[in-house]
Amino acid sequence: MTNTVSRPLLLLSLLLCSALFGFFYAWVCSTMWGLDQADPRTAIAAMQAMNASVRNAVFAPAFFGTPVVLAVTTVILFVAAQRAAAGWCLGAALLVTFPGVLLTMAVNVPMNEALGAVPVPEDIETARQIWQGYSPEWQFWNQLRTAATGLGTLCLGMAMLSVGKKT
Repeated sequence: MTNTVSRPLLLLSLLLCSALFGFFYAWVCSTMWGLDQADPRTAIAAMQAMNASVRNAVFAPAFFGTPVVLAVTTVILFVAAQRAAAGWCLGAALLVTFPGVLLTMAVNVPMNEALGAVPVPEDIETARQIWQGYSPEWQFWNQLRTAATGLGTLCLGMAMLSVGKKT
């Protein structure tokens, strides 16, 4: 019974963690680089629009659900005496929950809200100063959460490879 539950939970964990990693990764390798190349007034307005739209029913399950599903999967694997897989899953849960989700809530979201409260200036130099004060720091924290969720995804791969092996 436990294996019939643990394998689907591992797959769901992998799907959710991968979705979160991919979301953060897209900001690293395209979105922010593109905004950095744009007129800073456009970059500010675009970032404000994206931040306003991200709180939705499509994103919420990956963002808020991944830590929960990872915790449940870890417990199920532990109960099933799949100690190695449970350990890898716990590693994924810690990486996704702390540097991933909680870091986002503590750093990126407040930065986004502060930027959202700023009227887009008409003067390009003022806009450039605002954007340069925002983008590099935001990207640093985004890269950290991207690396954490990427490592969490790898941990889930290791958990899947560990299922069924004697520990």
